[in-house]
Amino acid sequence: MMSHDAGITDPVEERAAASRGLVIRVARHILRLFFYLIITTVALFAGGFAVFYQHVASMTPPQNPKADAIVVLTGGYQRIDQAVELLASGAGGRLLISGVNPATTSNHIRLLTRSPDDLFQCCVDIGHEALDTTGNATETARWIRNRGYKSVILVTNNYHMPRSLAELERTDHGTRFIPYPVPTDVSPSELVRNPLLVRTLAAEYAKYLLVVSRDWTGSPL
Repeated sequence: MMSHDAGITDPVEERAAASRGLVIRVARHILRLFFYLIITTVALFAGGFAVFYQHVASMTPPQNPKADAIVVLTGGYQRIDQAVELLASGAGGRLLISGVNPATTSNHIRLLTRSPDDLFQCCVDIGHEALDTTGNATETARWIRNRGYKSVILVTNNYHMPRSLAELERTDHGTRFIPYPVPTDVSPSELVRNPLLVRTLAAEYAKYLLVVSRDWTGSPL
């Protein structure tokens, strides 16, 4: 004998099955969108990084630069040596070394760079306040404003230059900054030999994007 329930679907179970199916379809759609978003973000980052890398790799110091003053951002004595050399050659009338460790004195830097005492006595200022590139920009802008300079040569490593310029131009709109990149070998062969350099470049690019994004969003931070 055939049961009276044969072929009859429970409405509650039908609604539950339909609900489960809807949830599964929505979840799959969200996961698909999330996957596409990740792929797009990675592709955009990689493409932008390639442009950033080419820009850094092609940077060369200008020939015979001339400005009111010179600023060097600490991060290695090679930068400071180059900045002091520019000062001694008359490229600028005064030098600010920004972001110096509070325990480091002007005389200490002079000895390490083997510079004449009279050059440091007359024309070198030491900035101890900056702790990062944003602080460098603030310290530099205040120094420029107090002395009334209109043009400044900026000395830092090539890979650090894009972010440094962005920070300075964001902080000081009235000064003409002349980039003087200190070369760091970022050739493909060097990247293969030194993977840490790739990480340094990627980190600099990410930080540069953060600086630029502050301008897009209008964030004061």
